[in-house]
Formats: sequence, structure tokens, C-alpha cells
Amino acid sequence: MIHSRLQKKNDVRMLNNENRSSITSHGLLNIQMRIAIVGIGGVGGYFGGKLAREYASSGRHEIIFIARGEHLKAIQHNGLKLFTREGDYVAWPNIATDDPAVAGTFDLVFFCVKSYSLEGSALAVKPNIHKNTVVIPLLNGVESAGRLRLVLPDADIIDGSVYIISHIEKPGVIHQEDGACKMIFGTDDEQSSLKYNTVLDILLQAKINAKLTGHISEALWKKYLLMCPLGSLTAATRKTYGALLADAALKTKLRGMMEEVTAVARARNVYLPENAIDRTMEMAGRFAFDAKTSMQLDKEKGRQTEVDTLTGFLCRAGRESGIPTPLHDEVYQQIIR
Repeated sequence: MIHSRLQKKNDVRMLNNENRSSITSHGLLNIQMRIAIVGIGGVGGYFGGKLAREYASSGRHEIIFIARGEHLKAIQHNGLKLFTREGDYVAWPNIATDDPAVAGTFDLVFFCVKSYSLEGSALAVKPNIHKNTVVIPLLNGVESAGRLRLVLPDADIIDGSVYIISHIEKPGVIHQEDGACKMIFGTDDEQSSLKYNTVLDILLQAKINAKLTGHISEALWKKYLLMCPLGSLTAATRKTYGALLADAALKTKLRGMMEEVTAVARARNVYLPENAIDRTMEMAGRFAFDAKTSMQLDKEKGRQTEVDTLTGFLCRAGRESGIPTPLHDEVYQQIIR
């Protein structure tokens, strides 16, 4: 196991249970929190990097990175280097480790791992979670919070979603190239979401484009409407965003897949706006011609993909709801071959 306390200019001590507090049922907290980012890839690196840059050396909050391998070693020695459209910088967390057992308890946790690693990552940090720990998954798909509740029944788990295109360029380096760089989180109740205003304040102070919502299911399915058909079809055809939309037949197929998503969403009592498909198609058209989805990149590199979380989930949900999903069924078979 590799672990390290990182310093930059100031030595930031580990906060103990006596001199800090977590978010309460009223959304109140003292100045200091222990914030963990589990998975320092494109998503975790971008948002975790902003949190580390704002708080790690200030003593206001302690930032913990859970990472692994050569990427972790590079962060420990050189910090996390970020190249973004807003500017380039190096972020130093207070702790970077692949062993959560050395990291103490967490007050706020962002899961930024691939969906197929979610349960394993949650089990690894389960001893770090207490009854008031707020946990926010920032994964693709619409069922991450439910899956986490099965592993972390004592945590305060709410849903989250991000819009960003970024990746690990090499160990210790994150490159953000596109996307709104936006985080949405919350519940499906306006009143209960108010409890998490403190989390919103922490994110906004770190200059993160964040929004707290009382309609999180709609937000999750809006992103899923983009990511599932687009990720599935680019992975199956190995065509970029632009090449896909330039092909009339594939563009028609993409819209048809979005219609299947909205039908399944309605069957699950999630009602997307009437113009949701048109707006999502327009959004897809604004990405760079040569941009690729993460599932396409994973497929091309022979890595494990999120096909079961994206394409497979829609096929299963369709069968359970009695909604035909022939386009997703076809594309799923193409991806898993």
C-alpha cells in the first residue's frame, strides 16, 4: 500500500474528531471537514484538483485523494498537474493514498470511479464512513446512489452528476478538453435538498460550477439521455461525435435510441421535457468533431467498458417496464462482441 501526507508551503495537520464536525440534519458545520475524492481520473482529478487548490493548504478543510498505481506515485511526488480551459495549475491534497485505512474518517465523499468499480471502492472506504458522512457519486448512469446504499447503509447518500470531458493524460496529469465542467447534486425533494447547502457553498468557494437541485432524477436522466445512446453508438461504430452526426443513418439511429431512453424514463415515472431530445441532439453537435466518448475510448483500448451501466441497464429496464428497446439491444450485442 502507498500513502503519503502531502504539504505545500504550510503543514496542514490531520483533523481529529474533537476539533471538527460534519454536516448535521440542519446543514450546519464547523469550518473544518475531511473531504475524500475516491478515484482521481478525469472527473475526480478535475473536481478534486479544484478542492485541493482552494482548501488543502488553508486549514479550512482537509482534502484526501484515493488513487492508485503510477498515477498515485506521481501525485505524491509532484502534485496533481491540471491542464484545463480555465488555466493550468498544480494541486496538492493533504493526503494521497491507495489505502483508505490510513486516511481516517470522512465527512464528505465524492465517488469518481468507473461504474464497474463502485461496489469495490465503497467497501474499501466503508470503515471511513460515519453516520453523518455525506456521499455523492459522480458516475455515469442513473442507479449509482441505490447501489451505494446497499454497501454503505449508514451513510447519507444523495445523487450527483457531472458534465465534463477530461482524462488522465499520463500519471499525475489531468487534461480537461471539453464539456460544461458542471456538477449537479441533490434529492428529489426541494425541502430535503436544503440540508446540503453547505456542500454547495464548499464547491462554489472552490470555483466549481455546481448546482443543488430538488429534481435530481430528472437531471440524471437528462445526462443519461446524452451519454447512453451516444456512448453506446460511438463504442459500437468507433466513430467520433462529429463522424457519427455526419452520417444520416447513424444520426437517425441516435435519435431513435434517445426515444427509447425517454420511453423507459416515463415508465419509471421520470418525465423529461418535451424538447429534451432536440436539446440533447443540439448538445451533441456542439462537441468537437474528433471528440470521443469514454466508452468508445475504453473499447478501442481493449479496456473494460461501462456497457452494463449504460446500454445494458437500458435494455434491462426496458424489459422490466415492458418497453421495447430494439436499438439498444442491437448496439449492446455489437459492443460486447
